[in-house]
This record gives sequence, structure tokens and C-alpha cells, in this order.
Amino acid sequence: MKPSLTAAIITHNEELNLPLCLDSLRGLCDKIVVVDSGSTDQTEAVARRFGAVFLSHPWETAPQQWNWILANLPGQSEWILALDADHRLTPELREEIREALRSGPPEVRGYYLPRKQIFRGQWLRHGGYWPKYLLKLFRAGSAHCDNQELLDFRFYVDGKTALLKQPLIEENLKEREILFWLEKHLRFAELHAQEEVRRRHERSTWAVRPSPLGSPDQRTLWWKGWWYRLPPLSRPFPYFVYRYFFQLGFLDGKEGRLFHFLHTYWYERMIAVRVMELESSRRAGSKPPPA
Repeated sequence: MKPSLTAAIITHNEELNLPLCLDSLRGLCDKIVVVDSGSTDQTEAVARRFGAVFLSHPWETAPQQWNWILANLPGQSEWILALDADHRLTPELREEIREALRSGPPEVRGYYLPRKQIFRGQWLRHGGYWPKYLLKLFRAGSAHCDNQELLDFRFYVDGKTALLKQPLIEENLKEREILFWLEKHLRFAELHAQEEVRRRHERSTWAVRPSPLGSPDQRTLWWKGWWYRLPPLSRPFPYFVYRYFFQLGFLDGKEGRLFHFLHTYWYERMIAVRVMELESSRRAGSKPPPA
């Protein structure tokens, strides 16, 4: 008897991306649950057309949204596949997931999927973007998110994890309009900066021990801790040079070159400037009032 699987998908105005995501799940899941945070487009109609359960829950942060979902998913599936609306499975990944659930080691509590990022029609094969492993498949009751991670969050699994080989496609069709990408990343820069400043001052710990030799998430957190120790404005240019030249981002075609420049230089500079502004505000707020 095959283990039961529920796919959970978070949405907000995703009528463009959601059909591809839901269509890629055909024949794999026992149940699909879409959890929406106030869409004003046809997201609900799309979800119901594909037979998904549609729930609404107000948005706070991504980790808080996912923790609510994990605590409130209807039914009792043995496994959960956690997706964004701009994710979709390849046929090869669907079959690999079936095989992992059917005959994978019983001690494995979660699986990392290699993400294949598509930006404006271009696969970002270089610049450190392939493969990027995301923990997206896990046993029910085994995973949680860290509410301190405002944006660059991850699922943490209590127990052993393993890697799958076939790619999970990530392609946000709304990013075909570059202003959407820019506006979204301005919001992301604010969240990144807020979390960095808070961690600098509160000395908060990560949910798992960072390690350069650990799991994909442990390695990411190790690099992030090292990154935070650098002066903010010193970071964007060398990061751009590293990703664009040393990691061969310039080979990713016209759209890929645009992405690597925006993501490594423009975006990181927005974060750096905002970190400095937030630090300045903290210092001003801590000064005693004039006599």
C-alpha cells in the first residue's frame, strides 16, 4: 500500500502560475490543499477547478503561514509536499517521489529537491543557482519553520534527510514584467534587512547548527553567518564578481545576465542601504533626550 501524500500550496493572486503547478501534481497526491492569503484574482476558481481544497488564512510571514498550514492541514496524510504556486514537478520528479515514498529508507524523514530556476524563460544554470536544494517533501509531523526567518526561510525536519535527483521547476510567470520582479525584491530587501539587524542585536541562534560540511541548509546558514560579519556596503560588488564571473553567471544568456546583475548587485545593495538605515534609526532611538 503506497503512503498517502498531501500537497500544500501557498498562494496570493496566483491565477497565472497556479494551473501549471496543479497540473504537474496529477496522479501523484491523495489531496491538494491551497492556502490563500487574500487573493483578489481567480486563484480560488483555479484551485477548485483542479479539485483542490481551498483554505484562507491571513498572511503574517512565510514561516508563520507554513507553521499554521502544518498544524491545520485537513486529513491525516503520511507525507507532505510543500510548494509555492510558481513551482511545478517534472514527470521524472513525480516518478522519483513515488519511488521514494514507496521504497525509501524508513528512517528518512524528509527529502531535498533540486530546484531548477527559470527567469523570464531562461534556465539559470550558472551563477551558483543550479542545483539549489530545497527541503520540500517530509513526513507529517516532522517539519517546522523558524519564525525568526522573515524571508529566506526553510523547513527543518526532526530526523534524517536525503536528496532526490530530478528537478523541481521554479518559474514565476509574473516576472516576465521586470517591474514585478523589482517591486517584489524591494519588499524582500526590507525583510532581509530587518532580519539581519535583529539577529545582529539579539544574538539569536539558528534552528540548526550551521556547518560548512552539513546539510544544504546547514551550509547556507554557515555562509549567512559569515556574510553578516562583513560591512554591508562592502558585500554587493565582490558578490557580483563571484557569481557573474567565477560561477559563470555570464553564460546564462541575456536574461540570465540581467538576473545575476540584479540579484547580486542591485538587490544586495538595497539590502545594505536598508541595513544601514535601520542601524542608524536604532542608534538615534537609543540616544538620551537632550537636556
